[in-house]
Amino acid sequence: MASLSTRCIAEGVGTLLLVYFGTGAAVITLMLAAGTKPVSAFNVGIGELGGMGDWLAIGLVFGITIAAVIYALGRVSGAHLNPAVTIGLWAVKKFPSGEALGYIVAQCIGAAAGSVLLYFSLGAAAVTTGGLGATAPFPGIGYGQAILVEAIATFVLMLVIMGVAVDERAPPGFAGLIIGLTVAGLITMAGNITGASLNTARTFGPYLADSLLGGSNLWMYFPIYVIGPICGAVVAALFYTKIAAD
Repeated sequence: MASLSTRCIAEGVGTLLLVYFGTGAAVITLMLAAGTKPVSAFNVGIGELGGMGDWLAIGLVFGITIAAVIYALGRVSGAHLNPAVTIGLWAVKKFPSGEALGYIVAQCIGAAAGSVLLYFSLGAAAVTTGGLGATAPFPGIGYGQAILVEAIATFVLMLVIMGVAVDERAPPGFAGLIIGLTVAGLITMAGNITGASLNTARTFGPYLADSLLGGSNLWMYFPIYVIGPICGAVVAALFYTKIAAD
C-alpha cells in the first residue's frame, strides 16, 4: 500500500479533476445560456437551452470524470474523492480513524485548486456568470428540503459504492462504471433542486474560490452540503453493512 502522503496526493488530484471538469460543465452551460430569458422562476440558466438534457450532460461529465479517476487512481487511494464517502467508510470501520482527516483535507484542497484552475481557464466570467459552479438551493427549495435531498441522493451513491466497490463479493472491474453512471443519474434528477453536490469538498472548492475571486458569498448554505451528504453516506454504510451481514 502507498504511504498516506502519496494517497492524499492522489485524493487531492482526483478531486481537483472532478471539480475542474464537473463544475466546468455547469459553468459553461450557464455561460452559454447568458442573456436568455428564463421560462420560469425555477430556472437559473441550466435547463434554459436543453431542459433536463442540460442536467444530463452535466451529470455525465461528472460521472465520466469520476469513473476515469476511479480506474486511474483507485488502486492508489481508493478514489473516495468525497469527505462523505471517507466518513461513511470510517463509520463502518472500513477506513482507519488516523487517516480520515488527511483524506478530507486533501479532497478540500484539491477541490479549491480545481475551482481556481477553472477560473484561470475561463476568465472572470466563470465567476461572474457561472459562479464557478457553486451549489445552492433553487428558488422555492427550503433549507430542510435541500438537506433531505442531498442526504437521499448521497445515500444512494454510498449504497452503490458499498455494493460494487467495498463488498469483496462484487464482480471486479465494474465499480468505476457503475459509480459514474449513478452520479450522472443523481445529478440529472437532483441538479435543479440543490445543485446535486453529494460531496462536501465539491461545494467547498467553488465557495472558497468565489470568496477569493469576488464571486457570490454562499457560505450560509454550506451546512446543507455538510449535513446532507455525511448523514446520507453514514446511514447508507451502516445499512449496507447490516443487510450484507444477514
